[in-house]
Amino acid sequence: MNNQAVPTKGNLLATKKTLELSRTGFELLDKKRNILVREMMALINRASKIQGKIDEAYKEAYALLQRSNITLGICKELAETVPVENGLNIAYRSVMGVEIPMVSLEKQKEIPAPFGLYSSNILLDKTYKKFMEVKRLTAELAEVENSVYRLADAVKKTQKRANALKNIMIPKFEITVKAITDALEEKDREEFSRLKVIKKQKEFKSKHTKSA
Repeated sequence: MNNQAVPTKGNLLATKKTLELSRTGFELLDKKRNILVREMMALINRASKIQGKIDEAYKEAYALLQRSNITLGICKELAETVPVENGLNIAYRSVMGVEIPMVSLEKQKEIPAPFGLYSSNILLDKTYKKFMEVKRLTAELAEVENSVYRLADAVKKTQKRANALKNIMIPKFEITVKAITDALEEKDREEFSRLKVIKKQKEFKSKHTKSA
């Protein structure tokens, strides 16, 4: 028994309450972990699909760029007319207390692209559009992968806290409750035995007093 847990009814009630709260805390942490794991697995599956789309989009984009280079010559100067991306926005949503990023890109105007009609052709316009698709998918993938990382970290911390309750705190309180209960029961037995002895002594004394 814990040296600090004096075997009193007050301590027994307090320890039982703490034990009950610990069990409730473990159940809540276990539910939280399950929800986080489900969310994480769904995002991992989504990330895999997005990566497949990005790979395909890159393949098509570079094929179009190659054809554009053939028809227009090297398109480096035309590519430099494309403005720097500054429409990236990040917000957050909460999943069981975990801040998950939401990445968005401001909608771009439809082609014609910024390099103009005279110096380009439809192939370059398609190339531009395809690379814009790659950029959008990359932003989406960044959101999902960062979310998976944050959720994985939260799952690890939640599991650690749940394990501490299950394997350390709850058994400790269970042992303390049993120790206090046993001590109180032993104390009650001793008190009962003492009272029986006193009663017998009184009966014996009363009997001999009457006989006298």
